[in-house]
Amino acid sequence: MTTTTSAAVVESAGAGFHLSEVELADPRPDEVLVRMVAAGICHTDLGVAAGGLPFPLPGVLGHEGAGVVEAVGSAVTRVSPGDHVLLSFTSCGRCANCRDGHPAYCAAWLPLNLLGGARADGSPTVTRDGAALGGHFFGQSSFARHALADERSLVKLPADAPLDLLAPLGCGVQTGAGAVWNVLQPRPGASLVVTGAGAVGLSAVMAARLTPATRIIAVDRVPARLELARELGATHTVDTTTADLAEAIGEITGGQGADGVVETTGNVGVAGAAVGVLAARGTAVLVGAPPFGSSIPVDVNFMLPGRKVVGLTLGDSETESLIPVLAELVAAGRLPIDRLIRHYKFEEIESAVGDIVSGATIKPVLRF
Repeated sequence: MTTTTSAAVVESAGAGFHLSEVELADPRPDEVLVRMVAAGICHTDLGVAAGGLPFPLPGVLGHEGAGVVEAVGSAVTRVSPGDHVLLSFTSCGRCANCRDGHPAYCAAWLPLNLLGGARADGSPTVTRDGAALGGHFFGQSSFARHALADERSLVKLPADAPLDLLAPLGCGVQTGAGAVWNVLQPRPGASLVVTGAGAVGLSAVMAARLTPATRIIAVDRVPARLELARELGATHTVDTTTADLAEAIGEITGGQGADGVVETTGNVGVAGAAVGVLAARGTAVLVGAPPFGSSIPVDVNFMLPGRKVVGLTLGDSETESLIPVLAELVAAGRLPIDRLIRHYKFEEIESAVGDIVSGATIKPVLRF
């Protein structure tokens, strides 16, 4: 028996989000029906809604969900009805990268999460009046009062966990934290640069504060964001409307450059400049996603002293290991993501989208 629920449907590219009644399929053996409590809004949702990626529309997006389990498939073992859960990305669990603890690099990641709009076998999880809608977004499609999620998308949380605070852990926060902890792994005394003081960049700043890095340099064009970055752990800030990035980083690091860079803006000019401030043996992590086909120039001779440029998806996280740790740090006040969040009613999703686009809100979180 299908579940009828209300969802924020994107009817066509650029049409925005509009509430509509939809039907969710019954859970298959490896699926879970979740009553949504909260869902964060991410720039990836907005890019897909605008038509920037070939996701099938009309469709239901949302990939930072949190809620309560209502029903489980016959083969589900991670969770039971009544459990509080956070929803993140899905993966096949069988390929070499999944078996090696890197599910964000699953061989089937793109069709399962970002582009397919359906289960791996092509069957829909969301329909309306008998017609298939794009769904299964990041294994969840959580811009709805209920979501049918892959078991591998779920992480169980304590029953008293504040779901409307923790929802962004599923994407933005774990991406920023994972860039620092899983990739850069800064040594004592390291200098780190974070370009872009949005939700991912500020999460990277907070994560860096929990490492032995001694210089954490936030880069942005908005003074209020830079001030917040300082409050969250940045030791230095660079406003690129008034300062040259290379000169500023050189001055802060005594001419050595940055041991690590987390580039979150997706701007190819910023990305190229960020790579250019690397110290010998430094690593730049590219997180922000520009349009497909984008490239940045790389001076091969500049790279020869051990410099590296790596891409990153979702913090290279193993969600069942990382997300509970992030939740504990939030509860202990050591990862104050509440400073990034503004809450909206589900019915106010268009207002929330407008505020993230304008920069008025860093991380909107919908409450159902």
